[in-house]
Amino acid sequence: MSIKDQPQIEMDDPSDQEEDWFRPKRKMPNILITGTPGTGKTTHCELLISSSSTFASSSSTPIQLKSINIGEFVKENECHQGWDETWESFMVDDDKLLDALEPLLTSPDGGIVLDWHSSSLFPEDWLDLIIVLRTPHTQLWDRLAKRQYALEKIQENNMAEIMGECLNEAHTHYPPEIVIELQSEQIESIEENVQRILTWIDHWLKDNSE
Repeated sequence: MSIKDQPQIEMDDPSDQEEDWFRPKRKMPNILITGTPGTGKTTHCELLISSSSTFASSSSTPIQLKSINIGEFVKENECHQGWDETWESFMVDDDKLLDALEPLLTSPDGGIVLDWHSSSLFPEDWLDLIIVLRTPHTQLWDRLAKRQYALEKIQENNMAEIMGECLNEAHTHYPPEIVIELQSEQIESIEENVQRILTWIDHWLKDNSE
């Protein structure tokens, strides 16, 4: 299905959202890009960071972002309990991870873009926007097979995508107005998604500069 055939999902203008008295003031919004493995989280993050410097912002504040791949962060900062041979990944130590992330996500500078397949771990007041990427399960299967994932791992991730587990998780733990579902199929859809996110950031900056 081409991007033209996809149903359009509206991203709320931050100025239309009710003011959250508990959400701390920061210079730049913090964003989580989440989704089943293979939906394009890292690709979106990389393009978002590279595109932010050339985005024609209507705000007087330039968009400055920094991405954190949680999988790499866990390894580099030893926020784990060892290696899981079955799933070929580190067993994340939630407490260590949160302790290591806290000074970054609570900084008044903001502008952190998290790349992770789960959303429920992070405190609500750390984040201003949750992007949940979705990919047709047949396309997802092919992507994971190219990564040489074990069959059991491909099947589990494919079923998670069919059931919409990442989207349900985000809706369960965060206000609905900051959770946005975006389709991630071809490069055209990824580019369009990134422009929509940058536009949202631009609105956020104008709304929070007052």
